[in-house]
Formats: sequence, C-alpha cells, structure tokens
Amino acid sequence: MGSKRSLISMLVILAFVVMVAAPVLAQDDLDRAHWCEGVTVRFFAGGTEGDAFAGIVYRGALAAERDLGANVEYVFSGWDSELMTQQLREAVAQAPDGIAMMGHPGNEAIMPLAAEAAEAGIIMMYQNVDVDQVRARYGGGYVGAQLASQGRALGEEALRQFGFGEGDQAIVLANLAQRERALRELGTWEALEDAGMEIIHVDSAPTWAADPNLGIPAMVAAITDNPDVKLVVFSGGQVLGNTQTYFEAAGLEAGQVKAIGFDTNEFIMQGFADGWIHLTADQQPFLQGYLPVLSICQTAKFGLAPLNADTGAGFIDVSNYEQVEALAIAGYR
Repeated sequence: MGSKRSLISMLVILAFVVMVAAPVLAQDDLDRAHWCEGVTVRFFAGGTEGDAFAGIVYRGALAAERDLGANVEYVFSGWDSELMTQQLREAVAQAPDGIAMMGHPGNEAIMPLAAEAAEAGIIMMYQNVDVDQVRARYGGGYVGAQLASQGRALGEEALRQFGFGEGDQAIVLANLAQRERALRELGTWEALEDAGMEIIHVDSAPTWAADPNLGIPAMVAAITDNPDVKLVVFSGGQVLGNTQTYFEAAGLEAGQVKAIGFDTNEFIMQGFADGWIHLTADQQPFLQGYLPVLSICQTAKFGLAPLNADTGAGFIDVSNYEQVEALAIAGYR
C-alpha cells in the first residue's frame, strides 16, 4: 500500500511539474524576439504582388514574418484557381511546416491535397475563401469574412440606404463557376431579390481581378442593355475600384447609378471622393495576411489550435470613408 501511495504521489508531482513547466517554457520562447524562427511557411497571396487586394494581404504576411521570424515563402497566382491548385500540389510536395492557402479552388479541388498535407504533418490555414468541408475533414483554421452573411448584409444595407424595392433593376457581378468564392455575391443577390429587385447577372471572370479593364465590354453591354438599372454590385475591390472607367464607358455620370461592393483600396477611396462609389463591405485583408502566419507559428511552436477569425469589419460609405482613407492609400486597408 505504501509503495502504491508513493507512486500516486510521484505521478501527481510529475503532472504538476509538467503543467507548470510547459507555460514557463512557452513564455520564455514568447519573450524572445522572432520566436517563430525555424518554421517555414508557404503563403498564398492570391493575386499578383502589385494588385490592390493581394498587395494588402502580402503586406500583412510580410509584417508577420518580420514580427515572428518565420521563414515565409510567397506564392502569387493571379487569382487563377487552376494555377493555385497546381501551386498547392507543389507546396505540399516540398513539405514546409505550414501552408496558408487561398480557398478559391474550392472544397473539391483542395480536398485530396489537404489529405496529403495531413498525412505529411503539414499545418494548414485558409484565408479569404473558406473551404468548410476540407477543414471539417482534415482540420485547419480560416481567416476571412463569412462570405454568405457578409454578402447578404451588404444587400440589406444598400436597401436601407438607397430605398430600392419592387421592380428596380440591379446588376450583380458573380463568377458562379467558383461556388465557394461566389457565396458573398449570391448573398447580396438574394437580399436584393427578396426585396423585389430584378437581378441582371454579369459573369465576372477571375482574370478581371488581375486586370479590371478586361471587364469593360461586358459591363458596357450590361448597362446599355438595361438603361433603367439603379444599382451595380461589384464582386471585389479591384473591379469596384474601376467603377468610374466602366460607368464612363457606358455613358453614365457620377451618382447616376449606385455602385457597391467589397473591400477598400486607394481607387475605391477616390471613387467615394468623386461620387462614383457609394458603399463597400470591408474585410480587412491585412489580417488575412498576418493571422494565418501567426496561427501556423503558434501551432508549430506550442501546439495551439488553429485560429478562426471573421475579418468582416462592417461598412464603409460616403459618410465615413475618410476615416480609413489614409490607410487605404498606404495599402493597409
């Protein structure tokens, strides 16, 4: 009996030592600058280094790299989902400690590569577009807006601000071939349609995000074919920032048709100032760069669960855009 009590006492003491020692070791690491040194992360920025949205995401990841000391390798895909999938395949084969992946290719395309990553012990994070089925099966966190709810909220806010209703026409840009990516535009579509608005769909190719001028012919055709249109819902910050170009090409004047969409950048700020743009839903892409790198570091170093963060921050319109204008021009909002 005595030896049994001694064994139990020793196990209790060991358990206590482990519980106390682990946080002390973690705190020692956190007190050291660049505590994530030695961790390699492959980071997908989505577009090109110079485009309005991917550039902010990239700056966020760069800031995390500088702050934490991780070795971050950057991947640019021009918003091409097939290219992203191929680049993810290559990234998994090279076995970094973690991969921060844009979810644009969708659940079906990413699923088998996520399986390979899980088998190889690669930490996965996803940003901008969620892949819920992949994460449910193989784990990983998500940093970005909740797309469907953000989209619906944008539509409801537009209805509240502008008073549109039964029979009013709205053009909605959406790439329905990328269902996961299109959830937010479909959310806006649903809100407007529920209010009785007539929806005119324009298929916005992913390449428009890299070069918004590619959308000029389709936008001009949609507007001129529907001269009574009251509202245009743009599918991302790059095309929303190009509103003036589209509208002038279609013969519109500033304010004649309301323009709404998603994201912020210097061109959107100018659009607010000049009266071409009226409402946008912010999703803080800087956080979509910073937090996935931070999460991978925390998991790699301390075994912490992956972060899940809704970066949808609310609305920016003509009444408050000046509050974020300087940061947007600097490339951080």
